[in-house]
Amino acid sequence: MACALHIFAEYVGTVSLMSGLSMMPTLADSGEIVVEDRLSIRWNPTGIARGDLITLYSPLDPSRIICKRVIGLPGDVVCVDPTGQKAPSTEHVVIPKGHLWISGDNAAMSRDSRDYGPVSMSLVRAKLRARVRFLDRTSTVAHLAYIQIYPDITIFRNPITYLD
Repeated sequence: MACALHIFAEYVGTVSLMSGLSMMPTLADSGEIVVEDRLSIRWNPTGIARGDLITLYSPLDPSRIICKRVIGLPGDVVCVDPTGQKAPSTEHVVIPKGHLWISGDNAAMSRDSRDYGPVSMSLVRAKLRARVRFLDRTSTVAHLAYIQIYPDITIFRNPITYLD
């Protein structure tokens, strides 16, 4: 039984506990329970889209798992730091093949691609599919859970045209 659970969690998906300030307000700073989908990444690694929430191994410390939002895909031109906190807001970079540009929703508290550049897609572990929330014990229906599916997010492509 333990072996089957391990295989399911490693290759199909799992429920994880999130903590940290970098994804606020999308995810709470502690105690947030999410559903990770690993199967879609294994079957179609290029199925990652702009706006997806992903978990990945940290480029700075591979023993840590981090959660970030995908901002740029291979071939995209992205502004290194639109906030201007870590780099001039006029600096842009082309995302190389096999890499992503990731960012935390709380830019002031996030270490992301603004710090370590494009991230290899081989570090991606899963897509976040849902958040599990528990109702407050003071509510009339105590201890019930519901699942909130993340809404589709529309991010418009850069209107730059390349001339060869």
